[in-house]
Amino acid sequence: MQLMPLPQQILQCGHLSLDLSQAHVMGILNVTPDSFSDGGKHNQKDQAVAYALQMMADGATVIDIGGESTRPGASPVDIEEEIRRVIPIVAELAKHHVVISIDTSQPEVIREAVKAGAHIWNDVRALTRPNALETAAELNIPIIIMHMRGEPTTMNQLDQYQDVTQDVIAELQQRVEDALQAGVKAENIMIDPGFGFAKNAQQNLKLLNEFYKLNEMGYPILSALSRKRFIGEALDGADAQSRAVGSVTAHLLSIQQGACMVRAHDVKAMSDAIKVWQAMSAVA
Repeated sequence: MQLMPLPQQILQCGHLSLDLSQAHVMGILNVTPDSFSDGGKHNQKDQAVAYALQMMADGATVIDIGGESTRPGASPVDIEEEIRRVIPIVAELAKHHVVISIDTSQPEVIREAVKAGAHIWNDVRALTRPNALETAAELNIPIIIMHMRGEPTTMNQLDQYQDVTQDVIAELQQRVEDALQAGVKAENIMIDPGFGFAKNAQQNLKLLNEFYKLNEMGYPILSALSRKRFIGEALDGADAQSRAVGSVTAHLLSIQQGACMVRAHDVKAMSDAIKVWQAMSAVA
């Protein structure tokens, strides 16, 4: 593992901005009945908004709203249903001083979300859906391009790599190049190595140990490993609700290697850990 400084960059998110030289917590808001860790807990508008406001109070500077589960084996959701789940919550949270990210692969969903006040497109399928690249360029908003192979229904069979870290970098680089050629601005691009997507436990651990190599790409990095299965396996089979400490630890390791944002379920614990890390760094 190699320690890396965070990028000296401001990410413009509509009228809001994020200073990426400081580590940010992206709070997870799944408005789905079937997400692996919190499915069904926040799929009513009032519950979802209240939970988002609590995450903000706990230290989240970004709220990531997802209307479709991408857990292994998850069933797809039609566009109209995803819009129905997501847009009312975006419209309500847009009244508050928080950056809103949308976890979707559908151009139609992100268009409606941006109209309602969203700022960031977090796409686990890396802009591969029809018209996604063109939509990203047209909207001119920050885009998170994540590494995945296949679909949630097939990705677990696609974890064959020569060298997982180098292969992830190469495949991410191709998606970034496609985005740039389509007209997406370089200053709007973030990358995510896709922990848990088409990667087994040992590959995820190797990717975390070599996370610093992602800095070679020159883009801000999101680390999203909260409560993932490989964390549970490292904790002797701990269930999703018992993976908070392991997740915080792994996220800190990625921040030390250059991640400027972490996508977390346990926002208060993650925010407190970052504060301790920042205090230590200030006197180093």
